Amino acid sequence: MSPKINKTVLMSGANYFDDQAAINPFMNTSVPINRAKAQVEHDSIRAALEQAGVKVLKVNPPVDCQDGVYTANWALVRGDRAVLSTLPDVREAEEPYAEHILQDLGKQVFKVPDGLHFSGQGDALPCGNYLFTGTGYRTEAAAHQFLADTLGYNLISLQAVPELDETGRPVINAVSGWPDSFFYDIDLALSVIRPDLIAWCPKAFTSESQAKIRAITDLDKIEVSLEEAKRSFACNLISTGEVVIMSATAPDLKAAIEAKGLKVVTPVITELAKGGGYIRCTTLTLDN
Repeated sequence: MSPKINKTVLMSGANYFDDQAAINPFMNTSVPINRAKAQVEHDSIRAALEQAGVKVLKVNPPVDCQDGVYTANWALVRGDRAVLSTLPDVREAEEPYAEHILQDLGKQVFKVPDGLHFSGQGDALPCGNYLFTGTGYRTEAAAHQFLADTLGYNLISLQAVPELDETGRPVINAVSGWPDSFFYDIDLALSVIRPDLIAWCPKAFTSESQAKIRAITDLDKIEVSLEEAKRSFACNLISTGEVVIMSATAPDLKAAIEAKGLKVVTPVITELAKGGGYIRCTTLTLDN
């Protein structure tokens, strides 16, 4: 039997969920957000997690924070330590809120060096003693070593492919001023199924990063199509090591995970995706 992972997670709520500050390429301000529907989806994720044996700690979302539903971006936690995030300007109010919540949970909090961007668990996925870290969009490479030194992981630093304009040049987000990508956080391109198994979308990564992942010989790997990763948020899942809660519209990945002997649960998520987040984004793991 595989070790259980993601045994305890932190979730908030969709009370203030919106996309009017379009800080990623999935957001479309002309398409209205239905918060009631988003909350129903959020509740369905929580129910699936609890049914799978995950302990869900529920907190109120930070007031008037459009992305406060995405708790994965608040920090990266290992044991009693938490490295806090530094988020785009429109998400700044989440930072002190997350710090307060984590301190109340008994975590010793750390901050990356001044001026560095860090997107929390969204851009830093533990897999055993490996830490898959993203760079180039919401997290800077200079933050990676701080994570390794503070939390004791072996780093695998990766970069997803950028969003390009019609001339082939990288897109700079008009709201955040940061480079954009449909895989702006690494949890949109890679997921940890078990400590010995990952799922990843090769076409979501630069050739150098693809080579790094392929060179890891002690992990089993499932390859995910670009279509399922980008259109269906297939990689943005959460696994207990035995049960996987994932997209309802990624049949190829679902079949591949089931072939590895895991149970798959597929809540239908459409509204939360309008914010560029999905199932993994709504949960911050507290027990890595």
